[in-house]
Amino acid sequence: MIALFTDFGWQGPYVGQMKAVLYKHALSKPIVDLMHDAPTFNPRSSAYLLASVVSCFAKDSVFLCIVDPGVGSAERKPVIVKADDYWFVGPDNGLFNIVAKRANKLEWWDITWQPDNLSNTFHGRDLFAPVAGLLANGKMHDGEQDRNPLQRILPGWEDDLAEIIYIDKYGNCVTGVRVNSLDDNIQLEVANTTLFKASTFSSVPIGQPFWFENSGGLVELAVNQGTNKYTNYAT
Repeated sequence: MIALFTDFGWQGPYVGQMKAVLYKHALSKPIVDLMHDAPTFNPRSSAYLLASVVSCFAKDSVFLCIVDPGVGSAERKPVIVKADDYWFVGPDNGLFNIVAKRANKLEWWDITWQPDNLSNTFHGRDLFAPVAGLLANGKMHDGEQDRNPLQRILPGWEDDLAEIIYIDKYGNCVTGVRVNSLDDNIQLEVANTTLFKASTFSSVPIGQPFWFENSGGLVELAVNQGTNKYTNYAT
């Protein structure tokens, strides 16, 4: 299975072109559009979000992840990462730091292969998609360089990120903090308002703000039956 995690959005040809290349290299493999609204230009927030959404996939799934504001620059390298039972393909800009830090077994490769035609600005289509398609078939290009993974995780990254990393269509605000890192009865102060923990939306009256453990194990802020009009309040 190939899972797509990008900040492309659905407008324009980008998702479609990348999937077309994937099907050329892995026609029989199912492709899952996991997210195309990852935090735009923000590998750090995206890294915490990515780590929270992979566990429902079967082992050996390949995650093609593109949040790549430095595309085409010499400083950021294209990489393959294997964290426990999952494969990740994308830019070496911190996007895989959190899945790597939390893995029990970690392997890391620099992608040295290049296609005959490589655009300066769309490595997702021209470079990463062919590599991900090959991985989905259990193969890797010759010459990919195995590196010490512990030297590749960028320094200065906390285990949990006490920031809002994603806001969904309902205005719910996902943080980079895992609930199991907190005391169960902790209260959160947001915009001079104390938020108490609730187990479900229906546990509080309509219109009341609260925090809860979301399906990925992260602290999430919400208003019962709130909408995007609450976004400024929550942030």
